[in-house]
Amino acid sequence: MTDATPPTNPYQATPQPLSPSDERLWATLIHIGGIFFSFIPALIGYLVLKDRGAFIRAHSLTALNFQLTMLIAIIIGYVLTLVLIGLLVLLAAYIVIIIFGIIAAIAANKGEQYKYPLTIQFIK
Repeated sequence: MTDATPPTNPYQATPQPLSPSDERLWATLIHIGGIFFSFIPALIGYLVLKDRGAFIRAHSLTALNFQLTMLIAIIIGYVLTLVLIGLLVLLAAYIVIIIFGIIAAIAANKGEQYKYPLTIQFIK
């Protein structure tokens, strides 16, 4: 007689929750990564870590929505460079990304929740 139980798939296992210090670290890295690599770190963080803890889910979701909003502003800035005002829009968008990215990273490192201003909620 053979055992009728199918083998377990290790890839179906629910992910283990991260420790609070690991959640703070990853949230900080996601915010800082957004300064240099746009929405890519936030997207990867959201897809990979969203089920590992509420704190990391909230921060990666917030960062992703902010980076997507800023991506739209940058695209609009590039289009408006044809009428020269786009350079100001681009400069403003990059300054906003740097300043708010640093503020969010500091809040994440302290273990605090942070919500970016000027953000469209694409993903809820």
